[in-house]
Amino acid sequence: MQLGVIADDFTGATDIASFLVRNGMPTVQLNGVPTRDLPLTSEAVVISLKTRSCPAEMAVSQSLAALSWLQAQGCQQFYFKYCSTFDSTAQGNIGPVLDALLAELGETRTVISPALPVNGRTVYQGYLFVGEQLLNESGMRHHPVTPMEDAHLGRLIERQGRGKAALIAWPIVARSPPRWRQSTIRRCAMWCSTPSANRICSPRAWRCGR
Repeated sequence: MQLGVIADDFTGATDIASFLVRNGMPTVQLNGVPTRDLPLTSEAVVISLKTRSCPAEMAVSQSLAALSWLQAQGCQQFYFKYCSTFDSTAQGNIGPVLDALLAELGETRTVISPALPVNGRTVYQGYLFVGEQLLNESGMRHHPVTPMEDAHLGRLIERQGRGKAALIAWPIVARSPPRWRQSTIRRCAMWCSTPSANRICSPRAWRCGR
């Protein structure tokens, strides 16, 4: 099994599962963490949790349980699926879960890219847009559980996570993949951080993945 996805809600899990299947990757979606091994033959598994707005400690515990199960199934790569509008507060849950997953995997950095251009969510110069509006100028500003009062991903993740964020801006993403990787490595080494990648059109997502 190549890819294990940990999604913070059912809708997000369904979205990413459908995208994977549509792009030729056989995928199984599971509701919650299984209590036993399963004889799966798919290339990807998506585990749907309910951790978007629960207490951060619970979100971390359930996400780590999902990671442990996916590792036991032989997954080689892992993806944390959170909302494309980055639904969270200064207490989490995106930052605490990312920190916990990185620590468990023995990693120190990851790429944050919530953009989903097909649904009008794009990132430019570190700012998240909903359609033509900045995140904090959209209806998400008045969300009853996770009011989004800032659109800058670096600031959002630094408030709730342990790392420092470095921007990988559009001119870098638009370069050839080797130069993109080199620039990313330099920024990660300089900041020892969680970089935020700009996304304004879907084909660039393949460069992020590589």
